[in-house]
Amino acid sequence: MNIRNAFIELRARKPIEKITVKELAEAAFINKATFYQHYEDIYDLSESMEDELIDNIIGSIPHPDTLLDDPEQATLEIFAAFSSQTRLLEILFSGSRRSVLIEKLENRIRELILQRYPDHEGNPEKEVLITFLIQGSFHAYLKHARTDSTGKSPAGGQTTIRLIAAMVKRFRPFP
Repeated sequence: MNIRNAFIELRARKPIEKITVKELAEAAFINKATFYQHYEDIYDLSESMEDELIDNIIGSIPHPDTLLDDPEQATLEIFAAFSSQTRLLEILFSGSRRSVLIEKLENRIRELILQRYPDHEGNPEKEVLITFLIQGSFHAYLKHARTDSTGKSPAGGQTTIRLIAAMVKRFRPFP
């Protein structure tokens, strides 16, 4: 088993703070020195895997150019891309790493927007709008698309995504 697969297996069972390099090395059938040839510590490995996952998700969006031209379609595509990686997202970004997910996502989407509209960088109105749309969409999804104690979603996952996409479209955030 390789280091990353062993880490995912351990991470699925316990918080990152409880995983030791020794335990990971044993699970991956390597020695600790081999681990340290690749990573500084467990958090370095986790961040590397988190960044790779976010890059893969953003890279799997069929039409990243629609992010600005058609924010409603882009929102639907972003949520679809995330849905395809739900289990790994839940493992890597659980516990103390939960807040890291939205920060990494916002940074990646912000990069895409600023590549297309470099004059928006440093513009307080545009910067706040970008944060509002990304963070707001993410948290609205978490709150309203998740199932409740009865196993039902109050709004339903797809309904929530469509509502968020329609709201993003109303803002018409970019020319």
